[in-house]
Amino acid sequence: MKKLAPSILSADFSRLAEDVAAIEKGGADYVHVDVMDGHFVPNISFGSTVMKSLEGKTNLPFDVHLMIEDPDDYLEDFLTPATEYITVHQEACTHLNRTVQHIKSLGVKAGVSINPATTLATLDYILEDVDMVLIMSVNPGFGGQKFIPSALEKIRELAEIRRSEGLDFEIEIDGGVNLDNVQEIASAGTDIIVAGSAVFKTADIEDTTKQFVSKIRSV
Repeated sequence: MKKLAPSILSADFSRLAEDVAAIEKGGADYVHVDVMDGHFVPNISFGSTVMKSLEGKTNLPFDVHLMIEDPDDYLEDFLTPATEYITVHQEACTHLNRTVQHIKSLGVKAGVSINPATTLATLDYILEDVDMVLIMSVNPGFGGQKFIPSALEKIRELAEIRRSEGLDFEIEIDGGVNLDNVQEIASAGTDIIVAGSAVFKTADIEDTTKQFVSKIRSV
């Protein structure tokens, strides 16, 4: 089943709990947590305290995306009973296998993300160890960017690698997703779809979430 993970990077932080409640009512599957440090990407978002403020206020699991340098130093900070995935960037990890094993040792699923200009070949020796691969379809750092079409070919290629090698990791996409392109993205082989401003910057967050869920599950 295709899943939706709205990114709270685009939520209204003055009413974060209410916004998250709206996506839960709309049928979302995850709360996507985009963490940026101003070093690995040219923006600063928030830390674990904001994410943890949602504990007890939603039944949705956390899908944590660390766009930060030295992620090993912060993994435990994002560990909660609701944390299902912690994803790090291939480009930010000197010893990627070690970081993936560190995440797994915490009892959560490990994801690896690559930027638009990074080739899938950089993941050749890690795919059998990861639970998810996150393909960035914008250059990370800011919400509301335009979708980079070449990400679709990466998704298709990755899905074929998964099939041919008998692997079972999930494929996630993040960046520039909207109601106009989400079905094509889902059809390419994506399992988990992240949408930020296209969900949270709308007049009726719950209804928009329902529209996204309907579109991706019709594929």
